[in-house]
Amino acid sequence: MNLLDQLAALGLTEYEAKVYLALLSEHPATGYQISKSSGVPRSMVYEALGRLEGRGAVLKSEEEKATLYRPVSPAVLLDRYEREAHERAERLRTELMPLYNRQESGRLWNFSGRREALAYAEELIEGAQHELMLVLTDADVAALRESLTRAHARGVALGVILTGTAAFDLGQVVHHPKREIELHQMEETLIVVADEREFLIASGHLFTTATVTTNHNMVLIARQFIWMELFAQRIFARLGPDLLARLSPEDQQVLH
Repeated sequence: MNLLDQLAALGLTEYEAKVYLALLSEHPATGYQISKSSGVPRSMVYEALGRLEGRGAVLKSEEEKATLYRPVSPAVLLDRYEREAHERAERLRTELMPLYNRQESGRLWNFSGRREALAYAEELIEGAQHELMLVLTDADVAALRESLTRAHARGVALGVILTGTAAFDLGQVVHHPKREIELHQMEETLIVVADEREFLIASGHLFTTATVTTNHNMVLIARQFIWMELFAQRIFARLGPDLLARLSPEDQQVLH
């Protein structure tokens, strides 16, 4: 996405964005100079400047022979947009949440996007009251560590399977054997089971597909998978070399 498109996403028109970008490179400038450098017609440049002034993106100085313009620093402008967007989101959160009538239909709901999957995972973690069962990649650990730390601090039991090498020591934690990760294609899999109530599974980091459900049977299967893996890893940790040697080579490869 180029700068014009990104400024348009903030609400600037094409002419406003072109005028602002031109002023960043050359200021102070008259309307005539801005029109030439930006490519905005003279008949439209003053209208664009007026709207930018109203937005607080441009400052104006009335001189004896001409009116000069200069841009507000991008840092100041973007800080303002960020603050206003945050305040708007908080107001909407307060007003919209009472309208949300959540229906636990048990259907499977599908969506896409890594950011969206992590946001849903964080919502499940923040809302958990007594138990979270998870499968996490290294990237998931980094993204969700703060939410998981808060959950652990409020007494939520954590059962965590790690498919990478990231350090994580809250709750019961095991590292999934590398060969088994490859066999099950879990290198980029995120699973969150919250309070035996809702289940999220997301696959892929670059192109993410995800499914969520409150279907009791699906939630039970997901929770049981993680519980059994945690149990198996506890047992495996207590097996001595003599017992491991009695396993088939294929099974030994999976366990290591």
